[in-house]
Amino acid sequence: MGWAIALHGGAGDIPKDLPPELREPREACLRYCLQMGVDALKAQKSPLDVVELVVRELENNPYFNAGRGSVLTSNGTVEMEACIMDGNTKNCGAVSGLTTVVNAISLARLVMEKTPHIYLAFEGAEAFAREQGVETMDSNHFITPRNIERLKQAKEANRVQVDYNTRPIPKDDKPPAPSGDSELGTVGCVAVDSFGHLATATSTGGLVNKMVGRIGDTPIVGAGTYANKLCAVSATGQGDAIICATVARDVAALMEYKGLSLKEAADYVIEESAPKGTTGLIAVSATGEITMPFNTTGMFRACATEDGHTELAIW
Repeated sequence: MGWAIALHGGAGDIPKDLPPELREPREACLRYCLQMGVDALKAQKSPLDVVELVVRELENNPYFNAGRGSVLTSNGTVEMEACIMDGNTKNCGAVSGLTTVVNAISLARLVMEKTPHIYLAFEGAEAFAREQGVETMDSNHFITPRNIERLKQAKEANRVQVDYNTRPIPKDDKPPAPSGDSELGTVGCVAVDSFGHLATATSTGGLVNKMVGRIGDTPIVGAGTYANKLCAVSATGQGDAIICATVARDVAALMEYKGLSLKEAADYVIEESAPKGTTGLIAVSATGEITMPFNTTGMFRACATEDGHTELAIW
């Protein structure tokens, strides 16, 4: 048994010809965040501290759909959401509808630790953030030129999302019906220490051109985020499909009730439960096993274990 960590930057229809100027900054950020997490685990930081630390850094990177890089609603606004969970205690916290909080994942942890509740949203969550003195910025801080262009493309095509495909949509193409396509760059991290303690954290800006008030799988415990004494899971993809399949909890349930290994459980959920083309996940077990399956075109992902194994991949 040893420590292990995995992180993701979202799963979806990631084109194989993704331009280097879009691919390389994401890879560099994943590499940096992975090393940050490894160093924290080596310094014997708790898994809960580690996943919060890593996801905060991912939220601060405008190339991922969380925090600074959050995509825009149909009104051109941001509504960020996040969830964090401790596997040993099953304590968890979640937030949605944030418009000014710099690090949604840290507010989710404060909900877990400072309130009698699990989930706060919209104005109530914003008020709690002000009460706790967490860092906030004017909502314009989160509205990047890249995401303004994505929203424009989505509106022109009359669809909810443009996936990872940042290329212009041909004018003569018939726009597809709104479908709630895969999340662009949702971020997550799972970790286990050498004592077998587990934690998970997930954060996102949601879907391009989503309706105001829409909530996805990320902050829903058991859907996009879940941890217990057996495993920690963070999912990414089409949020509505992930909610219906209770993806994160099903991985843990298959281990708990069927005695499956982490890889067997995660593969079953990805191949049999989640509709094809909708879902990816990262997971670690209490014994230090890692798995990162997906049924989409690709998933930005990275991992490391105490025995020296490291990996960074997209497709």
